[in-house]
Amino acid sequence: MLLRRPKVSIETERMTLRLPAHHDHAQWAKLRRESADFLKPWEPVWATDHFTRKSFTNRVFWAHRSVAGGTAVPLFLIRREGQILLGAITLDNIRRGPAQSGTLGYWIGERHARRGYMREAIEAVVHYAFTELDLSRVEAACLPENLASRGVLEKSGFKYEGVAQSYLQINGRWRNHVLYASLRRDRRGRTGAG
Repeated sequence: MLLRRPKVSIETERMTLRLPAHHDHAQWAKLRRESADFLKPWEPVWATDHFTRKSFTNRVFWAHRSVAGGTAVPLFLIRREGQILLGAITLDNIRRGPAQSGTLGYWIGERHARRGYMREAIEAVVHYAFTELDLSRVEAACLPENLASRGVLEKSGFKYEGVAQSYLQINGRWRNHVLYASLRRDRRGRTGAG
């Protein structure tokens, strides 16, 4: 029995957002290594095998299984000019039924930060979530002091909803996170972050 290879590709002004592929390993490992100091304060502790080909192969298989199963949409941000990997964005924890929601997570390589790529990716994935996946709500969370992440969410139309205590283990510690959401039909107007 042949397994159907899921295909998800989203085109933005400057990028193609697509599933990770085995041939991305070298570019991914290089970008993560050179951005380690930039990324580690905001992420869970990296496993000892984080950069290995085997770990990356597992990541690729997980991505394809998740899309096929409808539980997540993990995408790499590929700048069309030069086919450069910029980072990744994942719509994860997709819940159906009465919830019709998912959770957004993302990272970008340090040398590509502050150029509008992540905002472009977030807006494209949220549009995809609402129009193609028929979700009603996309959530995101970040550390309160991560002003860059908070800023990109707010500029992308996400609204502040509150604080979740001990939400995730980040850099080896349980940390509070500020919660944001984008709604398909949002009548809330502007909300101020506390």
